[in-house]
Amino acid sequence: MELSFYIGVIGNIISVLMFLSPVGTFWRIIKHGSTEEFESLPYICTLLSSALWTYYGIIKPGELLVATINGFGVLVETIFVTLFLIYAPAKSKAKTAILFGILDVGFVAAAILVTWFALQRQTCIDVMGFLCAGLNIIMYGSPLAAMRTVVATKSVEYMPFFLSFSLFLNSGTWAIYALLLRDNFLLVPNGSGFLLGTTQLVLYAIYRKPDKTKNDSDRLEEGWQHERLISSSNQSH
Repeated sequence: MELSFYIGVIGNIISVLMFLSPVGTFWRIIKHGSTEEFESLPYICTLLSSALWTYYGIIKPGELLVATINGFGVLVETIFVTLFLIYAPAKSKAKTAILFGILDVGFVAAAILVTWFALQRQTCIDVMGFLCAGLNIIMYGSPLAAMRTVVATKSVEYMPFFLSFSLFLNSGTWAIYALLLRDNFLLVPNGSGFLLGTTQLVLYAIYRKPDKTKNDSDRLEEGWQHERLISSSNQSH
């Protein structure tokens, strides 16, 4: 087997751990019977990204490992969003349902139908590649916002080491995979993620201070929300 296959398998394993990292948050939601202050938008956007990358991995020859991990992501994120629909307050539940319907159902269905039936195969692959890569780059608005917060507050409270290291390791692995396959659509977002992850680790080393007021699990849960949340202000960047 080629080296790219083994790198892709390693990327799948790391990505599985990243997809499952909010499990503690959702276990807390189930125990408390409420989503409290947690937002559904990060999970809706991750579901959108995973669905589009799954389709890309299916239609592009040799990209099965991209399809498998993102297919797993679709399953996990669908469960997370469903829990929001069950446990969120009425107003938040309605917002979640609307966003899910527009982004994860309507937009994904439109993208698949238009590219599959209206475009030739290679053009279809290129369009989906641009769309997936562009969406991933937009989603990096959240790590950038976290980095700005760290510099402004001189505190890494909302940028936990685990998330920064995961971004560094996951993006770096998939960037190597993309290089081996010469897939620029995978390389650009993951290369960018690798640079962001590296920068976050440097910032963490500079601004880290011992903090005994919060335990690691609480900080990780809050950091996950802060890191992945794509606020309306971030979307304009």
